Amino acid sequence: MSTAGGSNPEYVIARVRARRSALFGDEEYRKLVRMGPAEIARFMEESEYEREINALGSRYSGVDLIEYGLNHNMAKQFNDILSWADGRLYDLIARYLRKFDAWNVKTIIRGIYSDAARDEVESDLIRAGEFDDRLVSRLLDAGEIEEAVELLSGTIFEDGLEAAYDDYEDTGVLVPLENAVDRAFYEQLLEGLVVGEETKQYREFLEAEIDFRNARNALRIARSGADLDPTDYFIEGGTLFRAAELASLATNLDELVSKIRDSRYGDRLSNALADFEEANSLIGFERALDAALLEYADTLGYVFPLSVTPVISYILAKEREVDNIRAIARGREAGLPPEEIQEELVIQ
Repeated sequence: MSTAGGSNPEYVIARVRARRSALFGDEEYRKLVRMGPAEIARFMEESEYEREINALGSRYSGVDLIEYGLNHNMAKQFNDILSWADGRLYDLIARYLRKFDAWNVKTIIRGIYSDAARDEVESDLIRAGEFDDRLVSRLLDAGEIEEAVELLSGTIFEDGLEAAYDDYEDTGVLVPLENAVDRAFYEQLLEGLVVGEETKQYREFLEAEIDFRNARNALRIARSGADLDPTDYFIEGGTLFRAAELASLATNLDELVSKIRDSRYGDRLSNALADFEEANSLIGFERALDAALLEYADTLGYVFPLSVTPVISYILAKEREVDNIRAIARGREAGLPPEEIQEELVIQ
């Protein structure tokens, strides 16, 4: 990780904005939801995904080709950004991209838990963090969750996973392990972050992301039915919740919803909260959180255009594009109608 003193935000952000303008919009999604997997792959071949689809087309087809192409392209986009950045800007971006190490750890643990095939798990990995190919390969080969935890010794996830493993064995649910991974990621993200003019908006964004993560965790724990203490899974650094109050909120969904509605996020999440209360759908609420976080990052990026926030906003937007295309491809393969797939997308 670079520690040089200089930064080059004007250059990096100009290039990131050009990449942002190439992301799919409403018109592209309206076309994609009416295509089959083979047609989607051909459509991608005529877009920013051309290189990946052509390179992988001899080995994969259908949804497999789409998913590998999406993940390879996203990793390349983010590695490109790191190659452009210098100094402090590089450091901030590299720290945030460790979220994909966290994603890969959770994906592999879920794969072991569900006894998924190695190829299926690997297709969902995003090689945009700091883990090298050798470690990822060894994790994919792990036959037990305990083995995966041992392989992560020496990484930022070591201490949290070792402490959470006993809870996993006691409860049989993945919540303790997944949250240990998230906590480790956010702890290193905030560690040593000096809040000045260039990082003020970034800190506000991180606070929102942590608040949303804590809200998700509270709802997931409430739904799991497992005997878990929500305070054990609280992530420090947000502004919406205190650890002590989250324990009671996790068992009272009405109070939890009211807490979010009365917060600074209430306006952005008002429709999602209403839908959640009506349909009691955690999946829909989590999609709304994703959309609100992207909107929040965009807003902060416009407030201070030469901070790291526009880069983070692009990272989130690219993630949403990949998630949307993946959801469309899987939905079409499963025979879902376009209207139903459209409802699953997160579009700004």
